[in-house]
Amino acid sequence: MSTTYGSFPAARPRRLRTTPAMRRMVAEHRLHPAELILPAFVREGIAEPVPVSSMPGVVQHTRDTLRKAAVEAVEAGLGGIMLFGVPEHKDATGSAGTDPEGILQVAIRDVKAEVGDDLVVMSDLCLDESTDHGHCGVLDAAGRVDNDATLERYAEMARVQADAGVHVVGPSGMMDGQVGVVRAALDAAGYQDVSVLAYTAKYSSAFYGPFREAVASSLQGDRKTYQQDPANARESLRELALDLAEGADMVMVKPALPYLDVLHRVAESVDVPVAAYQISGEYAMVEAAAANGWIDREAAILETLTGIKRAGANMILTYWATEVAQRLR
Repeated sequence: MSTTYGSFPAARPRRLRTTPAMRRMVAEHRLHPAELILPAFVREGIAEPVPVSSMPGVVQHTRDTLRKAAVEAVEAGLGGIMLFGVPEHKDATGSAGTDPEGILQVAIRDVKAEVGDDLVVMSDLCLDESTDHGHCGVLDAAGRVDNDATLERYAEMARVQADAGVHVVGPSGMMDGQVGVVRAALDAAGYQDVSVLAYTAKYSSAFYGPFREAVASSLQGDRKTYQQDPANARESLRELALDLAEGADMVMVKPALPYLDVLHRVAESVDVPVAAYQISGEYAMVEAAAANGWIDREAAILETLTGIKRAGANMILTYWATEVAQRLR
């Protein structure tokens, strides 16, 4: 159905922009604390938080400070927290990722003990933080990431993370078949209620650099053979169809700002919750520009998040989650 609007001078859209109250009343999209998810890093073997130099305000937490961050997240009304573990020792198979006493599993238990079900506790299900080569899976004899052998490791990770009490696992390695293997492993272990947040469209991006500092990545080379090519959008819909067929409860686009078109296409195509991850490089750009006095920091943060929401995200992972939620309340 088409709409006839009339013409100038009778029609004046600026009437709906005259005051802050008017703009607030007619706003088409609103951020809410419950839609925000805080990514948080916890590092094994440290006594004090370690600042991430490329991400001002972000730290590698100790177990104690992570618990405090989780409490702050609850108090701010956040929807969830996504945990990443940084182990002291890494090896070729990422054994810390499947060790029940590995730092990520310990952190899950810590946060669950602290906040219970008041916050959705989510965990990264990937090997890159715990492999000495920094890739998201195990390597074959030729040094390539072995998709199917990696899936076996992901199944083990799903079980130990569920054993630790996680609410949601986030398989993020972009291995073919990962959602189905993780769902089957959880169900076979009796964890039918643990949800799967599929990293459906995760691109091989230049904006991951600060994150690699945050997780002390050992990556050599790149991940172009398994993460999506930035030139491709239609391909993301194929990945989406596969993830949904394999049992994904929620889906994600990562990064957010360079891929708002992909986010919109995904959101328009599904009836499951859609997440977007505002990644480390997006965060670092705003913080660096604000530190130089080139942009208004608070306004830029809200504008970027509103843009992600407008594109169709129901949930946004952002390192500003707690700060923004406190401002929204």
